[in-house]
Parts: sequence; C-alpha cells; structure tokens
Amino acid sequence: MQFIDLAAQQRQQLPDGRTIREAVDARISAVLNHGRYILGPEVVELEATLAAYVGVDHCIAVASGTDALLIALMALGIQAGDEVITTPFSFISTSETIALLGAMPVYVDIDPATYNLDPDKLEPAINARTKAIIPVSLYGQPADFPAINAIAERHGLPVIEDGAQSFGSEQHGRRSCGLSTIGTTSFFPSKPFGGYGDGGACFTDDPELADRMRRVSRHGQARRYFHTDIGVNGRIDTLQAAILLGKWPNFAREVKARGRIGAAYSSKLQAAGITSTPQLAEGNTSVYAQYTVQVDQRAQVQAALKERGVPTSVHYPTLLSQQPALRRVHSGSSQGWHTPLAQASSERVMSLPMHPWLSDDDQDRVVDSLSSALQNISTSAAA
Repeated sequence: MQFIDLAAQQRQQLPDGRTIREAVDARISAVLNHGRYILGPEVVELEATLAAYVGVDHCIAVASGTDALLIALMALGIQAGDEVITTPFSFISTSETIALLGAMPVYVDIDPATYNLDPDKLEPAINARTKAIIPVSLYGQPADFPAINAIAERHGLPVIEDGAQSFGSEQHGRRSCGLSTIGTTSFFPSKPFGGYGDGGACFTDDPELADRMRRVSRHGQARRYFHTDIGVNGRIDTLQAAILLGKWPNFAREVKARGRIGAAYSSKLQAAGITSTPQLAEGNTSVYAQYTVQVDQRAQVQAALKERGVPTSVHYPTLLSQQPALRRVHSGSSQGWHTPLAQASSERVMSLPMHPWLSDDDQDRVVDSLSSALQNISTSAAA
C-alpha cells in the first residue's frame, strides 16, 4: 500500500479520453518543441487558470511553496527587527522564510479541533513590531480567516495564508488562497495539486502587491536588466507549469474524491471506536492533504501498522519553536511561547494513507489494522 499513490494518478482518465500521463507527455512535448523553458506560454496559461479558479485577480507562479512565502514576505517589506505571528505547528518553511529576512517568528497556540492557529489567542501577541500574520491551513482545511482577518484589519496588518496543504478547499464558498491579503500554495508532488517537482504560487487581489511579487520572483526586475527591488530567482519552470496544466483537467474530480474518502475514513474509524478523527470547522471543506488522527503510544502503533504493510507519517513531531535551526533567531525574543495544545498534538498526531485513488478495500484494511493495533497495545498495557 502506498501512502500517496502518484503512479495511480498517472493512469487516471481525463474527460477527453486521455490518461493524465498522456496529457502530461503532450504538454512536455510542446515545451520541448517551442523551447521557451523559462517563462514560456505555459506559465502565463497556468497563472490565468489558477487565478480564475481561486477567484482572485492575480496569480504569480513560483519555484516552490517556500519561495511563495518568502516572496510574499519580501513584497510586504518584512525586514530585520519585525515580528510575524504564526503557528508553531507547521513545516519549517513557515518560520524559515521569516527568519531568512531577519524577522522574528512569534507563535500562538492552535485550535485543537482543527490544528490551525486559534484566533482567540492572536490579539495578545500583537505589538508595535508586528508586521504580518501567517496562518497555516493545515491538513487540508482553511484556518479561521473571518476571525483572523477582522483582528488583522483592526491593527492594520496583512495576512498571508500558508495554503500549501489546502489548495482546492473552501471556506463559506470561497477558495483557499483567496481568503486573505496574499495566499500562497505549494505544488510539491504530494500536495493536493502537485507537480512532478517543486513549484508554488502566490495569489492576491491587490495589483501593487502582485506587481511587487512578480518583480521579487524575477530578481527584482522591472524590465530587462533594470532592477527596482532586491529579489530572488523564484520563477516556476515552464516544464513544471506544463505538467501542472496536463494534470489540471482532473483536479476538480480529485478534490471531490478527497472529500468523499476523508468522510468515509471518519465514518469507518468512528464505527471502530476511534474518535480522534479530523473535525471540519463550520463553513469549511477539506482536501485532506493528510488524514490525521491522534493516538497514544504513537511509535508502537506505527510499528504495528508497518508490520501489517500500512505506511504512516507524522506531521509534525517537533514544534517550530523547538527547532534547533531557529534557536538563534528565537533567542532574540523577549517572550516565551505558551503553546501547550500544539505541543500535545505534536506528540500524538499520526497521518494515514490518503490520496484520491484510495480504494474502499484499502481503507478497510487501514481501519482494521489501526483498530487491532490499538486494542493489542491497550491489552498489553493492562496485562
């Protein structure tokens, strides 16, 4: 059993009768024929397609989800001495990009039901040095943007959605990456809309921010050899844009399948007496980038599942506030971060196999294996 089965994805049939593999091959061939490997026409097409899907005016396709965050922060003018509020329960990119600019990540605790930043804990963390807020839409559903945006507006702060795991999800009918000042996402292969390499995008309705992000992603270049900003080499490759376009016609069907499979997982697990299943906030849908439960004695459970041929993963076992790479950055903070709910989650979360082609039989096998493992471990502990 595959944790994420990308090979199965290539065999899926598109509405025009081709497989995804055939559509991707045709798109790659077109790039090889025209030879515009940097900023070719596929990049323009991808940006227009994704902007329309998200429901914003501007999409800037970039080289990775990490670059998307960095470019967004640079376009907002984040610099040394600034503070950016975020969650400690995320991948390193969320804090790494803040630290790369000399700014300080400031952490607030999570809502234990959704694992996303808790708006009720946000306002006390804001001070004169705060320059932006980065909520992470973890595991596939958006953070509470109505509440977060309202607080940010009171304080005149921009909000960047780290939507690396939530592209395709919705909140009250609006799509992830179109819920804040800037939305960012990742096209890493395992993401809900993944390429076959690195890629990402920034989204916004603000034309000035869009122009700035586009310049920053291209070495700060306003026109050829004329640079108005300090930037990075953050362009998406034309080949990667072509691959994404080849896969695009199947994306809506994959989003629907993810929702169906996620709901089926929850039903099957709860029927087996496992209640620590994902919870959707009101108005949210999820693309279940990870299907995550909580268990005691996680290492033993994972070992038992591995023996049964069921792969698992942990997202994320170490909080960002505890990462050795960020220790020097955090040492400059005058405050300690009290995030017990994030800490408790990091010690218990475990992600199960999840992708749009997961069969009912495989789901049953996962649920049966997990239920048996938990019962065996509980019996052994009681003996």
